[in-house]
Amino acid sequence: MYQAIVFLPIVASAIAGLFGRILGARPSELITTGALFVSAALSLYAFYDVCFLGHGAIITIAPWIRSGGFAADWTIRVDSLTAVMLVVVTGVSSLVHLYSIGYMAEDDSRPRFFSYLSLFTFAMLMLVTANNFLQMFFGWEGVGLASYLLIGFWYKKPEANAAAIKAFIVNRVGDFGFALGIFGVWFVFKTLDFDAVFAAAPAMVGKTFLFGSWHVDILTTLCLLLFVGAMGKSAQIGLHTWLPDAMEGPTPVAALIHAATMVTAGVFLVCRCSPLYELAPSAREFVTFIGATTAFFAASVGLFQNDIKRVIAYSTCSQLGYMFVAAGVSAYGGAMFHLFTHAFFKALLFLSAGSVIHAMHHEQDMRRMGGLARAIPFTWAMMLIGNLALTGFGLPLLHIGFAGFYSKDSIIDAAYSSASGMGHYAFMLTLVAALMTSFYSWRQFLMTFHGRYRGADRVQASPHSDSHTQDEPLDHGDHHAPALEEVHESPLTMLVPLGVLAIGAAFAGMVFDHFFIGADSRGFWHGAVAAIAGRGLEPQLEGFPAWVEFAPFVLTVAGFVVAWYYYILHPELPARMAARKGLLYTFVYNKWYFDELYDFLFVRPAKRIGRFLWKGIDGALIDGFGPDGISARVLDVTRGAVRLQTGYLYHYAFAMLIGLLALATWFLVAGGVR
Repeated sequence: MYQAIVFLPIVASAIAGLFGRILGARPSELITTGALFVSAALSLYAFYDVCFLGHGAIITIAPWIRSGGFAADWTIRVDSLTAVMLVVVTGVSSLVHLYSIGYMAEDDSRPRFFSYLSLFTFAMLMLVTANNFLQMFFGWEGVGLASYLLIGFWYKKPEANAAAIKAFIVNRVGDFGFALGIFGVWFVFKTLDFDAVFAAAPAMVGKTFLFGSWHVDILTTLCLLLFVGAMGKSAQIGLHTWLPDAMEGPTPVAALIHAATMVTAGVFLVCRCSPLYELAPSAREFVTFIGATTAFFAASVGLFQNDIKRVIAYSTCSQLGYMFVAAGVSAYGGAMFHLFTHAFFKALLFLSAGSVIHAMHHEQDMRRMGGLARAIPFTWAMMLIGNLALTGFGLPLLHIGFAGFYSKDSIIDAAYSSASGMGHYAFMLTLVAALMTSFYSWRQFLMTFHGRYRGADRVQASPHSDSHTQDEPLDHGDHHAPALEEVHESPLTMLVPLGVLAIGAAFAGMVFDHFFIGADSRGFWHGAVAAIAGRGLEPQLEGFPAWVEFAPFVLTVAGFVVAWYYYILHPELPARMAARKGLLYTFVYNKWYFDELYDFLFVRPAKRIGRFLWKGIDGALIDGFGPDGISARVLDVTRGAVRLQTGYLYHYAFAMLIGLLALATWFLVAGGVR
């Protein structure tokens, strides 16, 4: 069964990729989608079998590497962590496959697209079922490759190519740290198998190595290096710049990458390695700091974005920060719970946005929308559920709410209960992020579905404007917003996945709350045969001050009220604020100038170095002495010599006569000198 879960997607990918042109688009769609639904159904059974019946397993597929004392096998590890990820990955991926049948219906390259989707899913499944660091790295790099192919799927579009290259390069920076961490694990423990490393880790507590003149803690160093890889894949602050640009790919790609698969790999890595992180408190504090800062940063950037997909992309970045906060304060169950619920409502939001874009003839700017609730009521209802889940709406007294209410609030509570300086830092920033999340989510919802329809408006193209009344039109290439009467609902292949995801966004938190983080979580996490060692997934503390439990609810309501005031009651106010171009607004709208900073620090110097090597070394030095220097002179001499060989006898006789005269003259002159 487990072999089928993992390998069905790669078989389907090979069929669609190698024989798609022969089979045609529709058979390729059906084969890949059918294989994913079978894999998802088997994953559901595995989830029940492992998490509730405790039947975990470690299955060796084949020997892989044997070199001296090093050994690594292809192995499928199935425990509670794996089972949760199997459901998330195959569940979202299967629905994205089905959704893509409708969304990509007009694309001629559908077999290639579906092949890439299935390849991506296979790589992610290899990552989450790995029993050693090397196999995890294989899956890690596999999803990096597949994401490059998917983000740049429309390769004739320069923006898509640039976004794919950017994602690939930024992730390579993180992956370099991850690779160093793996090298370090092997150097210290002489094995890469998880169980062996985790069992040997306590003996390394307090041990150091000499780096220059410093004695550095070994476990802290290993955990930090591994976390650098997690920062790249999960788009944490500093290595986050690729995430919003990934929106250049088709919308189903955004849902697959941003909701439940690649970006959650970093969270999964930290939770998988929880026995190491529990022995390295300094590393956990760093994880907490990065997570909290990212949650705040990304939420602030999402406040004034106008592209409907980029708002959700920054929301993903922020919610991943929440997950790392949970892991940093040892609430690994809370991190995995939020990963689980986030998969439902974030995939729902992305696919709902895709439905809006499909209805709007590929228009993505929310300034060209408004009043769409009447035209696409089902999509309106789905995005409403997604927003309620993302903002964590719920009633604290009754403990009833949407999925995010349970998982996100549990992380805020865990940060408060950690009773540490870094935990309190995270608690404050996650609360502020909750307020901003509510505002930008409802801003997006209201701008898209309520108010008047602005599809025919001419809007300023300036990045500093929210105005709907300026003279200059936005640059949208060859497509334009349709008339309101032309806006229509998406086909059933796109709407059915939305309905399924909406059920998860509404009820996943309520159903699984106590299993992930409550009193019953010990049995849920430790019931598997291959359970995680150490304190990794103990249940969180309970019993908080009333204001701690009510604070997220109050801030969520406040964010909605502010959005309603600005975008329904007084829609002219955002335009006035944008027109003033204040320092804070400009700073936030330009994403804290990270792209500009990296362009100044890395891109421009790299270009200057490249130009110097091209013009100065390759052109002036190598070509100057080579093809344009010595070689050119030899060629000139050769051409001159060739011109002397005319083939006429009288030319040669004349040359001989001149030579004899010159020789006789030399003898006469030389003899006269003596």
